[in-house]
Amino acid sequence: FGLGLERLAMAKYDIPDIRLFWSKDDRFHSQFTELTENPGAFVKFKPFSKYPACFKDFAMWTPESFHENDMNEIIRDVAGDLVEEVKLIDDFTNPKTGKTSKCYRVNFRAMDRNLTNEEVNVLQFKVRELLPKALGVE
Repeated sequence: FGLGLERLAMAKYDIPDIRLFWSKDDRFHSQFTELTENPGAFVKFKPFSKYPACFKDFAMWTPESFHENDMNEIIRDVAGDLVEEVKLIDDFTNPKTGKTSKCYRVNFRAMDRNLTNEEVNVLQFKVRELLPKALGVE
């Protein structure tokens, strides 16, 4: 049970569990990539959920006035901290009509429990109700 490099790193970077060092989870390792380029950088471990994600896609026709940040704000207002990431996965412009369709994948994940599809579906339906009214999407 000595004082190895792992234990020193745990103390320096506020890592709560030594088993994370042997994890293959990129959410852990990616937090420390800055140290390879800048060994003196200040890095503090940011906890992440051990529970699985629930992904939901939102596809919509967007007007020219559409701004992604406005959509993200609505999604976060509805789902709060359960939203881990919102990512554009498809962008299509119809050559005949000139209308643009965008598809976003929302990664829902809780820090303290598994999310059910039913629970996330309720959030998704609320967002789907708000987006057309607030942003003019179809």
